[in-house]
Amino acid sequence: MAAKFRVTLRKSPISYNADARGTVRALGLHRIGESVEVTDNPATRGMARAIRFLVEVEEIEKKTPTGQSGRRARRASGETPASEEAPA
Repeated sequence: MAAKFRVTLRKSPISYNADARGTVRALGLHRIGESVEVTDNPATRGMARAIRFLVEVEEIEKKTPTGQSGRRARRASGETPASEEAPA
């Protein structure tokens, strides 16, 4: 299993029962087309499954090991930017 997964609201929960609407809100979804990343555990998997007719679920692959981008990621990987190299 992935560490997180993305849930995207594809249909309006208006005409569905209060439980389905509550589950949509509990996942942090508000508008059609909105996506949220939630931790992958049995509780959130069950919530997504309960409203599978309203949402689209996709697993998120791990990114950089530190989750950083740009300068910090380069430093973490051992690369040094050209501006910080010592003159020869």
